[in-house]
Amino acid sequence: MRILITNDDGIYSPGIAALAKAALQFGEVVVVAPDVEQSSMGHAITHSRPLSVKKSPVTFEGIEAYRVNGTPADCVALGTHITKIDVVLSGINMGPNLGNSMWHSGTLAAAKQAVLLGFKGIALSTPVGKTEPDFEGLHSHVTEVLELLLREPGLALYNVNFPPQPQGIKYTRQSVRLYDGTVVPVTDPMGRKLYWITVEPLEAAEEDTDRWAVENNFTSITPLRLDLTDHAMLQSLKI
Repeated sequence: MRILITNDDGIYSPGIAALAKAALQFGEVVVVAPDVEQSSMGHAITHSRPLSVKKSPVTFEGIEAYRVNGTPADCVALGTHITKIDVVLSGINMGPNLGNSMWHSGTLAAAKQAVLLGFKGIALSTPVGKTEPDFEGLHSHVTEVLELLLREPGLALYNVNFPPQPQGIKYTRQSVRLYDGTVVPVTDPMGRKLYWITVEPLEAAEEDTDRWAVENNFTSITPLRLDLTDHAMLQSLKI
């Protein structure tokens, strides 16, 4: 099995090194990742300028690795062009990709791009606090999830989120709780006004959702699809 690994945190992230290490147990690995952080880029594709692919300055224990001056989706498109692959893994993201954050997640966008190109895509994330995640402690949990999902046949898209200390695995649905958008004004050292955009949840996580699972120390595996059509609404609108 040929495994392409990318992320949105960039080629220097310890999360991508941890994922590459775990993936080596399942086949040949090649890393193609952004040269700088591309968090929350969503499914952006570069079309207004050319892209470059360069050998990575980071060593991945003998793994072939490249850096791209583009988005996570760009990395998947270029990665599938420069080498033959069977599956795409994206992550391990430093920060969760749960619920509504799926809409703007660059990590998940890379896995979606894989499916659009005809490959299985798996996005993996974990929360981050004041210190880096314990990727060594997560290693066995990552390999357990990969063993489950890589052996599943057919084209598929999965969003995986690990709590800091997983106590088991739950197959979940996406949480769709509402948020209150918040804009926090600040000033830089020169006195110029800047803004931070953030959100605050208005509802508790629904049981059996991805957020609920991680909040209760379970690894969340959410199977997704590319079809965003509201089929029930579509049926009701038909004359």
